[in-house]
Amino acid sequence: MSSTLLESDLDTQTITKAYARWAPVYDLVFGAVFERGRHAAVAAAARVGGRLLEVGVGTGISLPLYSRDLKICGIDISEPMLRKAHERVAEFGLSNVEELRVMDAEHLEFPEASFDVIVAQYVITTVPNPEATLDEFARVLKPGGEIILVSRVGAEAGLRRSLEHWFQPAARKLGWRTEFAFERYAQWASRTAGVTLVERRAMPPFGHFSLIRFAKDGAAGAARNTDPVLRAAG
Repeated sequence: MSSTLLESDLDTQTITKAYARWAPVYDLVFGAVFERGRHAAVAAAARVGGRLLEVGVGTGISLPLYSRDLKICGIDISEPMLRKAHERVAEFGLSNVEELRVMDAEHLEFPEASFDVIVAQYVITTVPNPEATLDEFARVLKPGGEIILVSRVGAEAGLRRSLEHWFQPAARKLGWRTEFAFERYAQWASRTAGVTLVERRAMPPFGHFSLIRFAKDGAAGAARNTDPVLRAAG
């Protein structure tokens, strides 16, 4: 499906309002459901090391899981979610978290090549312009770094595909998309100079989400990704 068909089906105001509503109950509703994906992203980030940007840090549920050797910046569009993240940083004494800021993922307020690794969990299918957001990730990523996503991958056919199409209008009001083909991730990587898709691995629940990793060209990245593990999601 062409990206232009989906660019206008979500907007920043809708997303901001939706996640302000989710903030009080987000951890309770999604904490256990997305646990495997969070741990997979955290493990992948640890293999890269350095300075990390978590986009869509939300309530900061992942922050205590990261290695204390990582220097972390977190951003989110939702101020109510970030208030909970600040509380979590204080509760766990996370001195490696450098800052938490309200920021639009599509317009990152960082210089080029600022981070060794960028993590975005359950984010790409919630932003108004996914490809433009990925462009920003690539811009602020250092050569040799990685973009690590845990993201929804829509079904290509069958009953699940029909259900996703049927549920999409309701999902939009909740702040996300149900329909998002893996082809969009692959096409973005193929047209983005210096970026390579190195892994796709299905995540619970039910394989509706995948861990997706992209590497940016550079000496460190070439050494780390000589044996990529690109896998098809089930």
